[in-house]
Amino acid sequence: MKNVMIPEELFGKIIKYHLLDQEQEADDIRKGLEKKLDAMVNREVYSKSKTAPTKEEREKFRQEYLDRKGMQESFRW
Repeated sequence: MKNVMIPEELFGKIIKYHLLDQEQEADDIRKGLEKKLDAMVNREVYSKSKTAPTKEEREKFRQEYLDRKGMQESFRW
């Protein structure tokens, strides 16, 4: 099982939410976790674009990565 690192600020908000019942932190926690999840997925797709066993799979993951990053078709090679 892999470890996931989150910013200290987000960790503090999670603690406040769960231990001190500060409900106002919920939106910031949700946004922070969504941002982290997006970064994790982007990294996974990038890794697959470099390590996939076939050239076709590598190209598929490369295109998916560029789509996720919002790279316009005219800037791609």
